[in-house]
Amino acid sequence: QVQLVEFGGGLVQAGGSLRLSCAASGRTFSNYHMGWFRQAPGKEREFVAAIGWSGGSTYYTDSVKGRFTISRDNAKNTVYLQMNSLKPEDTAVYYCAADKIFNRVMGVHPDYWGQGTQVTVSS
Repeated sequence: QVQLVEFGGGLVQAGGSLRLSCAASGRTFSNYHMGWFRQAPGKEREFVAAIGWSGGSTYYTDSVKGRFTISRDNAKNTVYLQMNSLKPEDTAVYYCAADKIFNRVMGVHPDYWGQGTQVTVSS
């Protein structure tokens, strides 16, 4: 089992920044690819960003490219999502996810999920 806990959500004005963190425990963190997803009210959960186990590969959904950066620190068992130039449409609950298969952290049923953290961007 892998336990994931997200931190760092909150309320921010449009154009502002937030950094989300996701702390992992339970298994060897560096064995897992990691992803961030989000779910806005009334919408399905969607893929945001993913990072390979070594940090060498990153992928983003088009709507956040150039604004969001995913990174990880395997020594701290933590994955981050730096969010800049936030827009009201970024408002959602953000979830981190983990899996040993990379395409699963890009949207195909990752094995492990965190509980989510709310991000609200005011206009």
